[in-house]
Amino acid sequence: MTSPTSLTDSAFLKAARGEPVPHTPVWFMRQAGRSLPEYLKVREGVGMLESCMNPELVVEITLQPVRRYGVDAAIFFSDIVLPLKAVGVDLDIKPGVGPVVADPVRTLADVEAIPDLAPEHVPYITEAVRGLVAELGATPLIGFAGAPFTVASYLVEGGPSKEHAKTKAMMFGAPDVWDALMRKIAGISAAYLEVQVSAGASAVQLFDSWAGALTPADYRAQVQPHSARVLERAGALGVPRIHFGVGTANLLGLMGEAGADVVGVDWRTPLADAIPLVGDRAVQGNLDPTLVFAPTEVMTARAAEIIEAGRAARGHIFNLGHGVIPSTDPDQLKRLTEFVQAY
Repeated sequence: MTSPTSLTDSAFLKAARGEPVPHTPVWFMRQAGRSLPEYLKVREGVGMLESCMNPELVVEITLQPVRRYGVDAAIFFSDIVLPLKAVGVDLDIKPGVGPVVADPVRTLADVEAIPDLAPEHVPYITEAVRGLVAELGATPLIGFAGAPFTVASYLVEGGPSKEHAKTKAMMFGAPDVWDALMRKIAGISAAYLEVQVSAGASAVQLFDSWAGALTPADYRAQVQPHSARVLERAGALGVPRIHFGVGTANLLGLMGEAGADVVGVDWRTPLADAIPLVGDRAVQGNLDPTLVFAPTEVMTARAAEIIEAGRAARGHIFNLGHGVIPSTDPDQLKRLTEFVQAY
């Protein structure tokens, strides 16, 4: 692939804006991470949150997949709970479990005790983004944050949850606490994205991993307005906004309406079905992450179908339908990247 000479030539940014592209751009969620031997090496003995607060490590980890695969965009290496940690919430990321919060949020007082995020809470983020932008040159950097519902669910449940029962109990039973919590997190997520963009990120992605647990009516009433606030503040900075959730086939239209320029589609929904739902917006996705374990020709045949389906959208960014699985063979992802870019 011929490298663009400046960010304005970026296939990724063109696709996100719905402009004509030289090739379908490709990057992977969790491309910087557990499937790369070079990642495992630099992370050895370093906790997840600790590594997210170390600018040199963040730069190195974010660049690793760009070097290895030649993808069309880098995604900032961080974690959705990092901004909470930065403002003083007592939490840790436990290996094999995920984020664990010492004192789950239950009351209005609990919400009020969480400070708002200011740039001085995260000087290492500004430093890491600036360092990355200098290294990446013509490859755009995607900033990212967790969406209010998903982050709230960690705060309320005290950790990962399959049912989100306590989260929904608050949403339905203590709407005043819920509203205050969602406003608080929306402010933190928006501020976190603003820090990344002001330091040089070219696009942002809002991850609402758990939004698929909601009905459309509940999403519209209790969640969408808060995600919309985050996306509105990011949009005011003039960068494309990607909005992604898992198991969100019934929410794709609403997620687009929340203020996305690009709607991420997980692998469960065929792209051809998703495109009419998202309106006049670009789409991102959506190869099943397990297809990289299939024979190469099976994987690339499926990728070709997705690229063809994507032509009907305003713009299409190729990606997996969720994050890279840790046991993925990096060489297979390289073959996939080259296939998509040459298609």
